[in-house]
Amino acid sequence: MQDLKISKKKPSYPVTKRLNKYLTEYNRNTRISVSYDDLLRFQGSVIVYDKNDEDTLWIRVYYNEFEREEIDLSLKRVYMNLHSDGNDKILQFLNIDAVDYCTFGNSKPFRIKIRNVLNDNYTYFYVKKADASRIYGLELEHMLSPYNLNFMVYEDTLIEEHIAGIPGDEFIKNMLPLCSEPEKAQIAKEFVKFNERCMIRLLGDMRSYNYVFVPTHDFDHVVFKIRAIDFDQQCYEGKFKVYRPQFFKENITIVKLVSEKFQQESIDQYMVEERSIVAKRLISYNDRIKALLHCMVTDSIAPQKHIDLLKSQIYPYTKDVKFKKSKNMGEILRTSLEYVKRNYEGVITKNG
Repeated sequence: MQDLKISKKKPSYPVTKRLNKYLTEYNRNTRISVSYDDLLRFQGSVIVYDKNDEDTLWIRVYYNEFEREEIDLSLKRVYMNLHSDGNDKILQFLNIDAVDYCTFGNSKPFRIKIRNVLNDNYTYFYVKKADASRIYGLELEHMLSPYNLNFMVYEDTLIEEHIAGIPGDEFIKNMLPLCSEPEKAQIAKEFVKFNERCMIRLLGDMRSYNYVFVPTHDFDHVVFKIRAIDFDQQCYEGKFKVYRPQFFKENITIVKLVSEKFQQESIDQYMVEERSIVAKRLISYNDRIKALLHCMVTDSIAPQKHIDLLKSQIYPYTKDVKFKKSKNMGEILRTSLEYVKRNYEGVITKNG
């Protein structure tokens, strides 16, 4: 198990005119009254600790009295645009309980805790600096995974809904040992499929703290799903293994579980199943995927050395010469998706 190195200072890539047009066409572009830079004007902060009094790497920020009133109102409006029709009638029932700022990682997001004062239900959303590669990652997750995503972009600000679940590192440490053997087998299966899905769509850096486990009660048992929550490393790194969660040391416990529960034949079966599911989604979202890929192949979202390394490492795996001819990350991803779709359609034709 290698300790894969991830680029520590991944740059933020600007949203191009073509990508902005795509976002407008598919209702992702919405005018908002508060920007990421506005939230940076906080006057002070305190460290946020978890229930075990450990530093969460988040700080709770506060603003001067005049700005706080304006920021609170703007954040409430953002929430309404994200989750409803933007009707002002519900403003009076919303309260901004906290604005937290993460000092760890590339995106340095703000996490907004918003509460309904009528019933004390609360949820979160995130305000981040708009980054083209992250937006591509969100859109690909929306179309190619089993999960829909809700986000908005306005100029250089990105708003993301909160993805609920149990952080992977916490689940592996504290909850996995308590799972039954059938549950462990189901988790292992889900990881195989998650691993395959990340590889196909080139979503990198899926270490255990970048995805969550989502438990769902189904009759007399619990089904666990795995969802990515960080899309910062979409089509950026040059090492092919970075796009395969199985190679991160943080995931070694799950990888060992897979080897304990399944023979290679079963693993291969689940991989084929996931490729088929992705291929079906590619067909369902055909026009939208084409439009997004058209943006990507004309965009620059990775250094040339990463592009050259990645296409050279994928070619031996697929033997598809189109990877060698790819000029940028968009073309590499397009070739990857075409490869999956072509093989799926070949199987369908063969089986009549």
